[in-house]
Amino acid sequence: MDPHLLRTLVAVARRGSFSAAAEELGYTQSAVSQQIATLEADLGMPLLHRRPVAPTEAGVRLLEHAGPLLLRVEAARADVRRAAAGPARRLAVSASPLSVTASIAVRLARARAAHPRLDLTLATVDRDTVAADVAAGRADLGMTDGIAAPSDPLRLPDVGPLTAVGIAEEDLVVALPSDHPLAGRPGLRLADLVDAVWLQTTLCPLERLRDLLGDGFRPGLAYTGDDVHTVRNLVEAGHGLTLLPASAGRGVPVLAPRLTHRVELLHGALPPGPAADVAAALR
Repeated sequence: MDPHLLRTLVAVARRGSFSAAAEELGYTQSAVSQQIATLEADLGMPLLHRRPVAPTEAGVRLLEHAGPLLLRVEAARADVRRAAAGPARRLAVSASPLSVTASIAVRLARARAAHPRLDLTLATVDRDTVAADVAAGRADLGMTDGIAAPSDPLRLPDVGPLTAVGIAEEDLVVALPSDHPLAGRPGLRLADLVDAVWLQTTLCPLERLRDLLGDGFRPGLAYTGDDVHTVRNLVEAGHGLTLLPASAGRGVPVLAPRLTHRVELLHGALPPGPAADVAAALR
């Protein structure tokens, strides 16, 4: 299956128009139509309804596979380029919102001091995008975080062969309103809070808590951003509880189950040079 044809299918389905997809991809509309027809002929079934433009049932199924397949192609190309490339003077790092802890920021500063001419760019993205950026070569290094049992690896999306190394772990706290009856406790068991209302955030996904402790954790307000200050304001106003790394501010320590906020460094093949040196410093 030609990845160029898959990419065209994804563009048409996303834009809902052959002409809009053609403009995005730099093709003519007739070329886009021909590519979709070729893909449909290869599979022996229609993938798109034409009026209006929308995926057929078969098209929906193929689109579910298209994203991961195209990412693996990008990852393979990036891996080959990395293996053949010499030392880079520009370094791109993708990081999830809570991955750059104070200690990691210090390690980055030391790495930059050792390479004063290195142009380093740090971009904050969501957790899944970190792995995708590194796999596709859009970032040289990635840092991602999540909730895990001590020393357990994080669950990462399947984007191709990447090295994942734990570089930091710290305790978690329950963020509560200052006037909450439990706010003065020396510690809390999460099992005692399963009936409480919890914020729905990307920083502490409720599905992860349910994976660890079963049902419960009633959803409160949904916040799709990644600003810790905003999260703390929402907690203080009573929109729901959440978990945060202890370094992110005040809260009641989690006593059980034993959980940590874990940060992992992600990278592909690293030839000797600044990227490998920065990775070593972060470890």
